Amino acid sequence: MEGHGLLVGAILLLCLTHTCYGVLFSSLQHSLVVTASPQQGQLLKAGEDKIEVTWQLNMTFPAGSDSAYKSVKVKLCYAPISQKDRAWRKTNDNLSKDKTCQFTMVAEAYNDAVQTFQWTIARDIPTATYFVRAYALDSQGTQVAYGQTTDGHKTTNLFDIQGISGRHVSLDIASACFSAFSLLALCGFFLAEKRRTKLSHNK
Repeated sequence: MEGHGLLVGAILLLCLTHTCYGVLFSSLQHSLVVTASPQQGQLLKAGEDKIEVTWQLNMTFPAGSDSAYKSVKVKLCYAPISQKDRAWRKTNDNLSKDKTCQFTMVAEAYNDAVQTFQWTIARDIPTATYFVRAYALDSQGTQVAYGQTTDGHKTTNLFDIQGISGRHVSLDIASACFSAFSLLALCGFFLAEKRRTKLSHNK
């Protein structure tokens, strides 16, 4: 009975710790194999290009090790070079405070078979260097495992996305036309004034 009480106490303490401090990235199993279509250093355009992502359970893990996995969430994550001096993108081991992976590409039910998804880069994705990470979630929606396209130091298989600047071609054309019209109007006014002055002198 005493041993049972200690076990219950340990479980309660673990739950309390989890509730207070959140899930630590360092505590997750690295059990998913994740690949993405962009090549190292490739430049993609927001709102235009697509990224194909594939993920599956690492076959070196024993059967049943993924029994707690109920869903998968694939995210676009900032590489260290695009986090420097940007506190709003800062990495934190506590996933409730981590700002590395801010953009969800897809979320769906877990399947231990190979899964593939094609994602059109959203128009609001900012210019930066990225990698892709997938989280396996349990029935409570809590992260229990992960996989990513880069290495542990986040230096390999990185790619760039060029964000939309906010300027549109139609606006640029309208601006150019307006400038040309203003210049012509100014020239016309100048010539008319010069002609009026000349007529005044002739009188």
